[in-house]
Amino acid sequence: MRPVIGVVCDVKESAGHRIHAITEKYLYAVAEGADALTLMIPARLSDTDGRFAPTPIDFAELFAVLDGVFLPGSPSNVDPSHYGGEPADPSLPADPDRDRVSLELIRASIAAGVPLFGVCRGYQEMNVALGGTLHQKVHEQPAYADHREDKTAPLDVQYAPVHEVSLTPGGLFAGLAGTTTWRVNSLHGQGIARLAPDLVVEATAPDGLVEGFRVPHARAFAIGVQWHPEWRFWEDRLSKGLFTAFGDAARARHAGRRTLAA
Repeated sequence: MRPVIGVVCDVKESAGHRIHAITEKYLYAVAEGADALTLMIPARLSDTDGRFAPTPIDFAELFAVLDGVFLPGSPSNVDPSHYGGEPADPSLPADPDRDRVSLELIRASIAAGVPLFGVCRGYQEMNVALGGTLHQKVHEQPAYADHREDKTAPLDVQYAPVHEVSLTPGGLFAGLAGTTTWRVNSLHGQGIARLAPDLVVEATAPDGLVEGFRVPHARAFAIGVQWHPEWRFWEDRLSKGLFTAFGDAARARHAGRRTLAA
């Protein structure tokens, strides 16, 4: 049986209803790239008219089912209050329901030894959950380039590789890529300002922005990337390697759980 990987949902409003959603490309990359069954993790569950408090997630109960956790990208941003900041632009999209679950889920996953993989927003969530901060508008920082995509361009153009990243020699990413440089796509307005304590840098953009890290004290695979490896992962050696390594870690946890249950 394949391992089960939970994928965190966004919370959106549609025709007066709350929608828990995940873009399909993330589900496909986890299902096929990591060779796993996917389980959607709702950001919160509540009744329609708000009469009752949201149902909390029991992480111990969740981890009895899951072999890994995937944190996908999203148009929304982590609320700056979680890292001691003030909103630079109130019009920037937010998802406080996802924040409430993701940040706690990250810490709980690492503590429980559950494999963890964060992409774009998920990468930023990992940094914030572990004590780091974010630039809310990277393009307005004097030292950095504009890392945003052209939203008017076709998706193939938006997700095409546009800049190199330097991979840390001897690191996990460099080992998977077989080299210390790689070209990646870039579709983000926010980025890491202060790296969380104890995180190890795995990839850096030409302007110095940290674009990949791992959690060295984690008992299982725990990494994050700022770019989007889920996009046509099968065409990119590093992307394919990251999802395969994530799946391998989930399979190891799955085998361990089955041994304990036997």
